Amino acid sequence: MMNSVSRTAGVPACFRRNEVSLAPGIALCLLVTGVAYALAALERAWTGRAWLEALVLAILCGTVARSRWTPARKWRPGIAFCAKYPLELAILLLGASVSDTVVRAAGPALLVGIAAVVAVAILLGFGIGRLCGVPARMALLVACGNAICGNSAIAAIAPVIAADDDEIAASIAFTALFGVVVVLGLPLLGILLGMEGVAYGALAGLTVYAVPQVMAAAAPMGTVAIQMGMLVKLARVLMLGPVCLVLSVLAHPDGRENRATRRERPPLVPWFLVGFLALAACRLLGLVPDGAVRPLGTGAAVLTVLSMAALGLGADLRTVMKAGGRVMATVVLSLLVLTGLAVVLIGVLRLAQ
Repeated sequence: MMNSVSRTAGVPACFRRNEVSLAPGIALCLLVTGVAYALAALERAWTGRAWLEALVLAILCGTVARSRWTPARKWRPGIAFCAKYPLELAILLLGASVSDTVVRAAGPALLVGIAAVVAVAILLGFGIGRLCGVPARMALLVACGNAICGNSAIAAIAPVIAADDDEIAASIAFTALFGVVVVLGLPLLGILLGMEGVAYGALAGLTVYAVPQVMAAAAPMGTVAIQMGMLVKLARVLMLGPVCLVLSVLAHPDGRENRATRRERPPLVPWFLVGFLALAACRLLGLVPDGAVRPLGTGAAVLTVLSMAALGLGADLRTVMKAGGRVMATVVLSLLVLTGLAVVLIGVLRLAQ
């Protein structure tokens, strides 16, 4: 007894409690990450280039594994950890590489356009949902999740409109699945449209659900695309506050909102986006040494691949199929509308030139 106590006496309680529960899932994500890098290396050895980046291969490997195997409880905490924290840190580190070119491209006209796209996408998405026979609250969750930031928007808006657990679970399941689909398919659309750098980054920032997935979707088109995607996505995320306010006023016209609803809302601006902006400002002010930019970028890339492996391991196709064809049709049509609006905005602002 004395020996067991002495071995853990200097270890904080939170680490002692979580060490065992996180380890299996983290190890699994690292294994999938290693497989993805190995497959990318084989591609380069056989064909001279990696047609599918390690990041994409990590999602595919994780999704294939998840579709054939349901992780037991011991795996889930580590998978959830890898899906969240490494990618948040990667996004923060990415701020150190933001360039003047990207900042100039993200001017006032683009910010106004982003607000307009989000507003129109919510209205059209809600209308599509109702036309497909989806209940009003579910249609609103799907519309806001598509238009703003996926699960974060759903989690913030659900208590405002008093959505029930089934509606929340189904909406989040679809954003998990279609988030993977968009990450994999958007680069192909960008190539077909002849987009590069700034234009494709804007497309990714305007259409991809979650902040981390923007980074994944933009990565195949290079650093400028990632930077632009993150800045556009940040502006999109900031729309969550005004949308929640409007919905709250509509749901509570007398101005009263219960305390439980306020407690359930997540922060409207995630900490890692604040960190991204802070590091970006330091970079533009010359406070980040040039020699540190490349290592920070490499670290961000590795952390992203790790999180994409976890994202794939969390994409359960079977759960999504249970939600029904009407909801699926709503998600797909709403996403197509959002993509069309994004392409029009990019054309109007001539970001491709």
